Amino acid sequence: MENDKIEFAEVFKKRTKKFVVDNIKFFRTLPKTEEAKIIGRQLLRSSSSVGANYRVACRARSKAEFHSKLSTVVEEADESVFWMEVLIDAEVVNQSALTYLVDEGSQILKIASASRKTVSANK
Repeated sequence: MENDKIEFAEVFKKRTKKFVVDNIKFFRTLPKTEEAKIIGRQLLRSSSSVGANYRVACRARSKAEFHSKLSTVVEEADESVFWMEVLIDAEVVNQSALTYLVDEGSQILKIASASRKTVSANK
């Protein structure tokens, strides 16, 4: 059981890091317009926070600290998806350019939310 948790954490750490890297690569493809730069930077900040805060959560000293950092992961994943939706809705990019990232951000959000609920139930 404990090994499963450790393995899950390692896989999810890699997944959230890949999410950051994929968002950096996407950012480089954005049009050079002012709105694309502003929204793109917001996306970079929130998506990089997802990976960084999950990594910190894995080093938490208590369940309360883990819950707090996991809450930040949930918030930042949700914000990342929001900025991607804004880029699509404002027609800065085509939806197809973000299909994978929106899906991955949504999945990370669901996983982190479910983990947070489990931690809350086990307090």
